[in-house]
Amino acid sequence: MSERATFGAELRRLRRAAGLSLTELADRVHYSKGYLSKVETGLTTPNAALAALCEAELGAPGALTALLPREPARRRTRPDVRPSGLPPATADFTGRAAELQAVRDALEADAGVCVVSGMGGVGKTALAVRCAHRLEAAFADGCLFVDLRGQGDTPVPAAAVHDRLLRVLGVPAERIPADPDDRAALYRSRLRGRSLLLVLDNAGSAAQVRPLLPAEPKCRVLVTTRSRLSALDDVRHVSLDVLPAAAATELVSALTGTGEVDAARVAERCGRLPLAIRIAAARLRAHPAWDLAELDRRLASEAGRLGQLDDGERNLSAVFSVSARQLGAAEARLFGLLALHPGSDFDVLAASALAGLPPRETDRLLDRLHEAYLVTQPAADRYGFHDLLREFAAGSLDDERGERERAFGRLAAFAVREAERADRELAPQRYRPDIGYPAGLPEPPAADGVTWFRAEWPNLVALCRRAGELGEHDRCWQLAFFLRGYFFLAKLWDPWIATHRWARAAAEAAGDRWALATTTANLGVALVDRGDLDGASECYREALREYRAIGDRHGEATALAHHAWADHYRGEHAAALRALRTALEFYEQTGSERNAAITNRGIALVLVGLGEAAEAAELATGTLAVFDRLDLDFDAAMALNCLGWARFHTGEHDLASAAYREAAARAEACDSSHEAARAYTGLGNVAAARGSHEEAAGFWAQADETHPDLDPVVIGEARTRHA
Repeated sequence: MSERATFGAELRRLRRAAGLSLTELADRVHYSKGYLSKVETGLTTPNAALAALCEAELGAPGALTALLPREPARRRTRPDVRPSGLPPATADFTGRAAELQAVRDALEADAGVCVVSGMGGVGKTALAVRCAHRLEAAFADGCLFVDLRGQGDTPVPAAAVHDRLLRVLGVPAERIPADPDDRAALYRSRLRGRSLLLVLDNAGSAAQVRPLLPAEPKCRVLVTTRSRLSALDDVRHVSLDVLPAAAATELVSALTGTGEVDAARVAERCGRLPLAIRIAAARLRAHPAWDLAELDRRLASEAGRLGQLDDGERNLSAVFSVSARQLGAAEARLFGLLALHPGSDFDVLAASALAGLPPRETDRLLDRLHEAYLVTQPAADRYGFHDLLREFAAGSLDDERGERERAFGRLAAFAVREAERADRELAPQRYRPDIGYPAGLPEPPAADGVTWFRAEWPNLVALCRRAGELGEHDRCWQLAFFLRGYFFLAKLWDPWIATHRWARAAAEAAGDRWALATTTANLGVALVDRGDLDGASECYREALREYRAIGDRHGEATALAHHAWADHYRGEHAAALRALRTALEFYEQTGSERNAAITNRGIALVLVGLGEAAEAAELATGTLAVFDRLDLDFDAAMALNCLGWARFHTGEHDLASAAYREAAARAEACDSSHEAARAYTGLGNVAAARGSHEEAAGFWAQADETHPDLDPVVIGEARTRHA
């Protein structure tokens, strides 16, 4: 049996033992099915790159390489470029099928130049080397690999790269010109007519790469870089992100030999960054007494995670430092300050507030950080951090002059001011305390309040918590205060309750009794909305004591009105009615028209509970007129639902249905899925009362889709549906 047949027969045996078809193996190693068939049947000579790839995929290290045919002695008519070829392909490579195909497509395009870019540690070189191994056989003159060290302190200049490549291409040292331009011309000349793959690893700039691009169309160039190299024209760009969750878990499992559940947690701790995963796995291997749970415990603390990702030779902080060293002073300062933002993302204006710079200048600096893969850009107008880069950035800022405290103070003030502006759109007549803001905060263009809150509320919640932790007590309770209206609209109970608990502690620490009383009362609203009537009543009693102690009659009336809701939901309608009428008297005396209308709407619901549905319908109709005059659509939607509820109890089903239909339309227009679902539930109840059970089921299904699980404790329509 010949050597060639022996290689092919062993490849066939290993492939079949692995349960793979020729097509499946071809997909994995990126060689054609026809080519592999010829190798197996001995019609084509295999190569070392194919052997290495097949051994990796089939789990048979060395089995095929040992069977490669020896090349016959021949007189070489052109220099052999292969000795300088590629580093070994990374083992346990996973999760990059789409990117590998994108690189292959780019290299087959007319320009033939592909730039693979991404943050440090994301696996750019591993991807490029693996792809080059798979493509090398297609290039008659082989492959050249050059580390440009573009992100290091001493990047390799183009002239030095020309010198090295010319020597590899067979040019004697004495014939290599000293002049850089002459050297570049000779380099291009020597590549003419050749078919060669050039891998330029770790490029620092377009200027470093441009002189190395061959003019020969049969040559192809694959570049890796931590910069986007957007100044390179006529090239294809492949941006490399962190691994998908499943692939990251698979990599942890492969490197540690553990199950997927534990591996998934470690993968997330490592930010799904391949280098971080490999370092973590190396640390586990170096400590036989550890198990994966111990590794996970050590990686659990965000503040010290980077320190754990150091295996003695590879250090993730050092990798990030290489990128950070390329920044100018202004970019480096902004990079450190951005880590103070506790939210998941931020816009240019928030970054501008942090930096104390004009938005235009901040936008320019953010663009440079994005170019260097030090910040992400999840949307056109928003930026963010990879978790591990955030920790690195947080430790990079020189804080000798208290810059962190001032920067966070500017950010918190900006967030409170914008939250107040948005809240004024939601409820123009709501009482708000006078709050001061420092000069020089960025001025955003006008925006819809609901849209702004929808985008920013998770960041505002994170800011509220961090403000309390950092002793910015006033900004903490102020953020919670202005979030309350949107949380009531969107029924975001968990963040509503969390922010107000932090805000209570902050108001107490600040010694602000009004803020403490108001925050406590607003916390009660969240609790009663969630069905926690006892917790809500405790909050209202505490708020009432504080308001009375400081002589705030408006607050006292509000706490009484709020407490009445808890009484009403307990079925204590008479007590609720007394409290609401007491509050109403104060609001009417002081001309608080919106508060009076809201209180009358509550009285209408209580009257339904007392069996006075006709009077309730009349009262609800009156409140609707007030809300319409004040242009308060959300309050009007609630009034229409109240009217529908009253008409349902008077047996006026047509009028009830009309009220609920208008309530649904108004609620959807103002983004209240809760009130819309309440209206659809009411329509279902009306249909069921008429005996139209199929129609009722349709409305109830629509309610469930709009806002599932309306609480029967506080929503009468839900109680009726499930009765």
